[in-house]
Amino acid sequence: MKRRSFLAALGAGCTLARRSLAQSQNSQLFWTVETTSGKVQGIANTGIKEFKGIPYGAPTGGRNRYMPPRKPAPWTGVRECFGHGQICPQTLAALNGDYGMMIQWDLHTGGMGEDCLSLNLWTPGIDRAKRAVLVSFHGGGFATGSGNAPGYDGAQLAKFGDVVVVTVNHRLASFGYLHLADLGAPPEFAQAGVAGMMDLVAALEWVRDNIENFGGDPAKVMIFGQSGGGAKTSTMLAMPSGKGLFHSAGIQSGSAIRAATREAGTRAAEALLAKLGIDKGNIADIQNVSWQQILEAQTAVGAGSFTPVVDGTVLPHHPFDPAAPPESADVPVMISTTLEDAALGLTNFDLTEDGLIAILRRRYHDKADQILAMYRSHYPSKSPFLIQAQVATDDGFRRSAILQAERKAAAGKAPAYMYLWCYESPGFNGKFGAVHGTDVSASFYNFRDGIGGAGSREEKALWARFASAWVSLAKNADPNNPRIPNWPAYEESKRATMIFDSEIRVENDPRGDIRKFWQEMPDAPRRG
Repeated sequence: MKRRSFLAALGAGCTLARRSLAQSQNSQLFWTVETTSGKVQGIANTGIKEFKGIPYGAPTGGRNRYMPPRKPAPWTGVRECFGHGQICPQTLAALNGDYGMMIQWDLHTGGMGEDCLSLNLWTPGIDRAKRAVLVSFHGGGFATGSGNAPGYDGAQLAKFGDVVVVTVNHRLASFGYLHLADLGAPPEFAQAGVAGMMDLVAALEWVRDNIENFGGDPAKVMIFGQSGGGAKTSTMLAMPSGKGLFHSAGIQSGSAIRAATREAGTRAAEALLAKLGIDKGNIADIQNVSWQQILEAQTAVGAGSFTPVVDGTVLPHHPFDPAAPPESADVPVMISTTLEDAALGLTNFDLTEDGLIAILRRRYHDKADQILAMYRSHYPSKSPFLIQAQVATDDGFRRSAILQAERKAAAGKAPAYMYLWCYESPGFNGKFGAVHGTDVSASFYNFRDGIGGAGSREEKALWARFASAWVSLAKNADPNNPRIPNWPAYEESKRATMIFDSEIRVENDPRGDIRKFWQEMPDAPRRG
């Protein structure tokens, strides 16, 4: 028995030794890369090396909760990075929501918890080729989502553009944006209201310090995101700590003009503390409760109440109010909306023309007939549901995007480029039109989902042309390339806008009468 035990142990030791030898050397399948914290191993797929769940920060629970991100503890040996890391605690997408099902927002892998500061990386080569790097900030507002979602898989884009693609997980909602500084919290909690944005800075610092070992160029980093990811990108453009860590940016249906004020952040924090039963004199006790309790309290208060706060230091001012941020004056920015962005929040798909005019009259009173006539002159065949979505978009998302582009152009330094996504998703019988998020899979050159047509010839052609502009912006700080028409920078006199549809074209001030109408509406507040 002793001899058999000895031989078994010897066999196990040899297996470990062989595994250690395999891990220390690159092969056709497995690739090991040195990072500032230790070695990580990924796996190759058709030439693309994939690394998932690489930690760029330490766990954020316990005494690290609501603190600035800390570097991960270094490790010895080789860390296998074949699967996604945890995502920040959050509520799940409703199973009865067609929009959430279409964009697969219920599919986030990797588990849930406070060890969520990780990133995923795809690269064509472990070499010194100095490829452009595209870093994605995921959508979901500041409250939900993850860089692990299927729509953010970077393999196809890395292969298409010969670029390195990175997606990031970070703290969300009350875990990342709980403004405690004005409630008498101990001084170490001073940056709790911007911790989630500080996580993204830490991720970009990781890229700066490590990306050359993955075949990337730290001098050619593009940050981008859609919806909440666009709002994060807008915010990053105004952060002094982000300056120099990226060199171009893309904002898709997420133009954030203003961030939360200290007063608004304080009100949200007070509400959360009250739900948790934590007295203002014992704020540090919030590090002792479970994340499940915080998520329950956050859900009761409303996750959308927790967004980055203009604290005066980490975020010294609003992102684009009253002007484009000087911190990123030299960074070219692509800004966009989709034609029917606001359809994501509407469910009255059987809306009739009479029902539409009734809604317009309730909302816009004596302007209703003018509004309907204006939209019908452009879109005589669109369903009432999609006209409703366009109206809501033009009075919301699009207003902010145009204002952001105007202010970036007015700064007179790096250019802004504007596009309008008009390609209607065929998913769910086409009822959503060119809805919020339909350009996300195109930016990742992911053409297999139902959003764009599950790999149709038309979809593949459009996706390739769009992705070429995305890649060119990352590589050259300019989206222009041979696959698309000449794309002038945006400026107020012409308002050149690229239209992405079955036909790709540039139009000066597209839908100009509609734009002017909403700009001139005296009681329509600017949204950010």
